[in-house]
Amino acid sequence: MIVKILLVIAFVAVAVAVGIYCRRHASTVDGFILGGRNVGPWMSAFAYGTSYFSAVVFVGYAGQFGFKYGISATWAGIGNAILGSLLAWWVLGPRTREITHRLKASTMPEFFGSRYNSKALRVAAAALIFVFLLPYTASVYNGLSRLFGMAFALPYDWCVIGMAVVTCIYVVLGGYMATVMNDFLQGIVMLLGISAVIVVVLLNNGGFSEAIISLSQIPAEGSAMQGPFVSFFGPDLFNLIGVVILTSLGTWGLPQMVQKFYAIKSGPAIKQGAIISTIFAFVVAGGSYFLGGFGRLYEGQIEYAANGTPVYDSIIPTMLSTLPDILIGLVVVLVLSASMSTLSSLVLTSSSTLTLDLIKGNLVKKMDEKKQIVWMRGLVVVFIAVSAIIALLQYHSSIVFIAQLMGYSWGALAGSFLGPFLWGLYSGRISKASVWCSFVFGTGLTCVNLGMTLAGVTPLIASPINCGALCMIASLIIVPVVSLFTPSVPFQIKPPSAEGATDREFEREVEQEMLESANAGAAADV
Repeated sequence: MIVKILLVIAFVAVAVAVGIYCRRHASTVDGFILGGRNVGPWMSAFAYGTSYFSAVVFVGYAGQFGFKYGISATWAGIGNAILGSLLAWWVLGPRTREITHRLKASTMPEFFGSRYNSKALRVAAAALIFVFLLPYTASVYNGLSRLFGMAFALPYDWCVIGMAVVTCIYVVLGGYMATVMNDFLQGIVMLLGISAVIVVVLLNNGGFSEAIISLSQIPAEGSAMQGPFVSFFGPDLFNLIGVVILTSLGTWGLPQMVQKFYAIKSGPAIKQGAIISTIFAFVVAGGSYFLGGFGRLYEGQIEYAANGTPVYDSIIPTMLSTLPDILIGLVVVLVLSASMSTLSSLVLTSSSTLTLDLIKGNLVKKMDEKKQIVWMRGLVVVFIAVSAIIALLQYHSSIVFIAQLMGYSWGALAGSFLGPFLWGLYSGRISKASVWCSFVFGTGLTCVNLGMTLAGVTPLIASPINCGALCMIASLIIVPVVSLFTPSVPFQIKPPSAEGATDREFEREVEQEMLESANAGAAADV
């Protein structure tokens, strides 16, 4: 117990110290929310990865989908690495860095407002972020508290409050730079912790081969497949694909993820960051889902609801409860790292969006830079407090699965933003009407599905995961199709060297600058 307590105290002390150290970077708006757009590849990649994978993935998703799909749940981790990390960096990274810099956009709503020349779109996007990031933020606390309860026998309420206070301190003090520096240190803990936990859990079950043999002998409900939980695609391929799409493609349209590309250095940093981020995702996400795939071996030890359904959030903590004390301490710090990094990214995104896109110029007409930073710091405190309250209410209500909250949040946001953001970066032929259609469809389907579920009515789409995945795919289709029949909004910015240039000329210049930047990076590598 002393070792576990010392590990947590050391972790908290480092996090707060980093916040104090980074105060000098948080004196301007650009510095507070983007680190001056000069963050290196290692910190950017680790910030992307640690914001991506929190207790929601390690405890909630790995437990639930590992239990449902067995070893095949590892495909979700592979999808996170290839589609959610590598391709996201390749496709979105350079263009996002370039276009947002030219638009002088610091947030995703600001991008929509400038790109589509619409203040209404900017306000609507900010409102969606404000509403739908809160449940996701609240879900981050849950898995952490279960592990703390297992390791220290602490009440859930105290775990939530402690995590909220520490995160609040270093984000308010140091802003984005404090977040990414802590993310880098926390990412190292996550890499080491996941690797160690997998090895020990397998050894506790007789080694890899013995664990696979035991898992292969467990039947799946409603399936005649032999050894369903060790098969290549598992007992339910259709729903597994939904998980892969939601957790991988979703990052392309989430403001807290895309914002990492706003802040990175130009040139070779994006190429380097893509490789680092992908390796990180393979180890952390792939390792988490792989570990969860052995959850069925603990069927007799996990918690069950009154109706006999497994409490999925209890599966990973049950697996970890058999570990040596020193390793339990490491795992607690691992999940604390993952959760606090995600929480800090979410509240920083929410506070900056609310300040710059809703309050500034609308509720408060005149707001200088100093006032903007004060507002953002104040809203960080408010968002963390509200999310903690929601987490406590959620814990004491009937919503017991982490995956439900994350699924609805990701589905609404990525289902609304993915198409308008991706197509808006690459094409000058996208219409304002198509963006509105994407917003309405993504938010509308998610809310209708959620409302029917809460009302006890069979929803249109049974799984919030599949609902979110459908919204994302639909967004990519709706935007170009509607744009064919409605007036397009060309790029509103002109490069300094080509005032009065046509839209296509501007696009060629941007592409040429990106190519020259990439060539310079390749030459530097050589």
